[in-house]
Amino acid sequence: MTNSPDRPDEPEDSGIPPELEQVLRGLTGGRDLDPQMVEMLRGMGLDQVDPQMLQMVAGQVQSMFASADESGSVDLGVATDIARKTVAVQGDPTVASAVDDEARQAVSVANLWLDAVTDLDHTGLVGRAWSRSEWVEATMPVWRELVDPIAIGVGDAMGNALTKQLGALGEGGLPEGLVPPGTNPAAMMGQMAPMLRRMQGSMFSVQLGQAVGTLAGEILTAGEVSLPLVPAPNVVLMPEAIDAFAQGLEIDAPQARLHLAVRESARTRLFHAVPWVAPQLLAAVRDYAADTTIDTDAIEEGLRSIDPTDAEAMQQALAGRLFAPQQSSAQKAALARLETLLALVEGWVDVVTAAAVKPHLPQADALGEAIRRRRASGGPAEKTFAGLVGLELRPRRLRDAANLFAALEASGGAEARDAAWSHPDVAPDAADLDDPLGYVERVRSDAKGDDWDAGLDALLRGETGGDRPTDS
Repeated sequence: MTNSPDRPDEPEDSGIPPELEQVLRGLTGGRDLDPQMVEMLRGMGLDQVDPQMLQMVAGQVQSMFASADESGSVDLGVATDIARKTVAVQGDPTVASAVDDEARQAVSVANLWLDAVTDLDHTGLVGRAWSRSEWVEATMPVWRELVDPIAIGVGDAMGNALTKQLGALGEGGLPEGLVPPGTNPAAMMGQMAPMLRRMQGSMFSVQLGQAVGTLAGEILTAGEVSLPLVPAPNVVLMPEAIDAFAQGLEIDAPQARLHLAVRESARTRLFHAVPWVAPQLLAAVRDYAADTTIDTDAIEEGLRSIDPTDAEAMQQALAGRLFAPQQSSAQKAALARLETLLALVEGWVDVVTAAAVKPHLPQADALGEAIRRRRASGGPAEKTFAGLVGLELRPRRLRDAANLFAALEASGGAEARDAAWSHPDVAPDAADLDDPLGYVERVRSDAKGDDWDAGLDALLRGETGGDRPTDS
């Protein structure tokens, strides 16, 4: 834009309605509008739109993109708002104080039972009953952190694909009057790139909100997906989902609540008492997301069939998952770490929970098997989330991990089972899940070597009364 020589501090009239100009400035970071963009908007007839209608549309657009940035990053406010609206449609009653008391009591009992089977610390852990919207509010910052790299990557790929398509079309391939004569459409798209990234970031935020909101209606406890979404001291139960789960199994609801309280308490203890587990889980998800390769060929193919000026058609194209992440070598490595850790966490939780509830709950076996099948298959919301980020949060090798921890317990008791978490270097890996007995034997051999070294050291310091360490 140029300034008038008589009034150099005032911008020249662009010829388009001020409401539209205000929206466009907001989407371009407050910068002056490019003259070619202004001409394009005139060619589309937007300077003739009814001002009242335009003002209403402008308000909606500004609301949607108010806090979006040019990187295409997930908008936390938009995602959270959409997730809350999603759970409201499902029905999300406020948790009554009596229901919250039941959760506190269930977690207190769960910790008493767990104390008998594991020494992992649970100091300060407190039971909570949350509504779906409370879970959304508490966990959405973590979800955003995990998927942000994918949102930015998809936005860049979408903009590049659209620029490439328009460049291939050229001026003659676009509707007459859409761009000024002599304008390079691809160059214009480059100038509009920040706006497109804002739009894509907001659309991805909507999709994330829908996925998390749907997931909130299905989870039984805050950490059921095996990620540390809610930090200690909260051990969170989802009462509406637990009641429906118990009813579907035709199992007594208090038993189901206690069983799930034990599982969630065990999982929270693990994240709380073993400081390296939670960071490594989240790091594996972030590493996977950060190296996501967007299928630009699929995006370009989809854009060939739509009008590039039709925003609604573009959004439908995105909703159709035109981006299909392909696994790079780095992603495969991150996925292997993630799947192994997910399996180890849930396998340990499975074994510890079974030991804790067996003496107390008559339907413990049926509940345990139902939960294992549920985690192995994944619910509809998990599939929705997998479609959004290209990643399934399922412990595929849960039974293998459970067998490994059961073998450790059979060999050296609960202490040997829990010692597997003492350091990431000694924790089981994917190969150990293939050969749990070999892992147990190696652990026993290492323990025997440590005992022999300790005995020799004591002998040299004269603390054993002359007894020599033996190999037996």
